[in-house]
Amino acid sequence: SSRQEMKNKKQEPSICTICDPELNSGLEDTILESLPSIRRWPYDWGFVSLDARRDKFRSRGYPLPVLEDNGKRLRYSFEEEFSEDIWNKVTKRAASNMSRVVVALASFRGEARLFACTGVFIDCNRFTTRVLTSGNLIRSNDDESKVADNLKIEVHLPDKRHVPGMLQHYDLHYNVAVIIINKFRCTRTAIIDNKVKTGTHSEVLAIGRVYESGKLMAASGVVINKENELDCKDLRISTCQITKAGIGGPLIDSNANFIGMNFYGLEETPYTPRDTILKLLENFDAEG
Repeated sequence: SSRQEMKNKKQEPSICTICDPELNSGLEDTILESLPSIRRWPYDWGFVSLDARRDKFRSRGYPLPVLEDNGKRLRYSFEEEFSEDIWNKVTKRAASNMSRVVVALASFRGEARLFACTGVFIDCNRFTTRVLTSGNLIRSNDDESKVADNLKIEVHLPDKRHVPGMLQHYDLHYNVAVIIINKFRCTRTAIIDNKVKTGTHSEVLAIGRVYESGKLMAASGVVINKENELDCKDLRISTCQITKAGIGGPLIDSNANFIGMNFYGLEETPYTPRDTILKLLENFDAEG
């Protein structure tokens, strides 16, 4: 849009604005199936009152449609599942590991949701568990260079419970955040400190969990030797096709070894590789 073109001239895009079209074009454009100039009701919300539909849009952080149309659906939403979900074909080892370490998160201001995405357990002790996720979860919509004020974070655990989370560390340049869950000890964490090397054309899986339903999803692909759109040396590309629900989720190999953290692209999936994530975590822990 002309509005976004003017915005791009004023500032260099961040990782987030490239990998998340929501920040590129605005939610008004991303919820449409066909006509980007008209906002419509999604058909799959059933026969509910106009006020109920409006409340549902507001609570999920989406702009209100301007026309009633039962032939349209909500697109590029945080509830959209992977189009080629292969979770039922994932190896038993990978499925067992990921089902216990992958969570969904959402951030709220008051009762309105700001963002929803996927995260992964990275470590725990007797009293707390830490979750690695995307910095989009905490980023301000008014100023993308800052953390949103008065945030409330909720984590949808593998056992279906919803528990509060607390921001511990973040780096908005790399678009990474670490969330703490107090008084919770997970049974397993992601294998992030492995020495597995991933080369071009290595087969990988992108894992995501939908915040509202808790459904686990997987998309297959390969790592490709291609420059990402952001021209950032710290990002890599896989051919996995995910949705916004998979932002912040792990990219793994067939043995469930952590390869990187996924972002979102319309055609391919940029991800921050494991080595960069480990350096960030080391810096976070050194800062205390």
